[in-house]
Amino acid sequence: MSNPYKTRKGGATVTVFAPYDCGNHCPFCINKGEYSDTSWFDQDKIEESIKLMDSITPECDFVFTGGEPLADRRNLQKMIDLIPGTHRLFINTTLPVFDGQSKEDLIEFTEHNKDKLTCINISRHMQHYVTETPDSYLAELKCPVRVNCVLYKDYPAERLPEYLDRWVGFGIPVQFRFDYTATTPENLYDREHDPILADLNKIADYTGLDGCRMRCGFHFDYKGLELTYHKTLPYSTIVETDPEDGITYDILYDIVVKQNGEIRSDWNEYVLDIEAYKNVKYEPYDLHIIEGDLEHTTF
Repeated sequence: MSNPYKTRKGGATVTVFAPYDCGNHCPFCINKGEYSDTSWFDQDKIEESIKLMDSITPECDFVFTGGEPLADRRNLQKMIDLIPGTHRLFINTTLPVFDGQSKEDLIEFTEHNKDKLTCINISRHMQHYVTETPDSYLAELKCPVRVNCVLYKDYPAERLPEYLDRWVGFGIPVQFRFDYTATTPENLYDREHDPILADLNKIADYTGLDGCRMRCGFHFDYKGLELTYHKTLPYSTIVETDPEDGITYDILYDIVVKQNGEIRSDWNEYVLDIEAYKNVKYEPYDLHIIEGDLEHTTF
């Protein structure tokens, strides 16, 4: 760290990488290499880091990702049980069913945790990279769910209506995601040269835009279905000088707990200075509605 920390009110989002592999090989996953050797993973240290981050920012968001968090429900439950109800809690998953894990197991898991889970974000891409559980399973879960779909490279634009129609009957919100490795500050809010935005404007009704320095969401209505096109930068720290106190800060949006429990201040190799973060300066979250009526959008 070269500057003191600043973050939004409540604290930066804490993203926890599951200390076990998913078995999938999605081409846009930049984490897969880390899961080729699990000998350095340490769940006990991850649990210590979860407790530490809760003690520093007891109202921050927690996100479990991977890998595949639901590949090991027992160990995932141990981590979830450490997180008090003062936090919003999200899981990024493919919703895997395999030998030893049935649909009923997943439903029971969400029933058990329904008072803690803010949302389960379930990957369902237009190109099939994994074996997918039936769509109907998603509607049977006992907590809020959202479908996440990365529109990767030459996605089949002509199939967008067909894809969205899958979810209309279930009323499950859909979030299309831009390949974040290709996002820059220059194209984050670009409308004129964004082919995905152009494709969505042809088939859905635009309802508004929200965003901040790091990410944005273009919102649409598709046959009554809530649809978002999400873009985010491939890093989560911005360096800015505060005009009020003249101090230059590292402004943190996401903190990452790696598979060995190490806490990093971004998606790269920078380790979080714990003592400095205990004295972090807070600012209002700059995510706001830029245009439109988005008061009833999800999460």
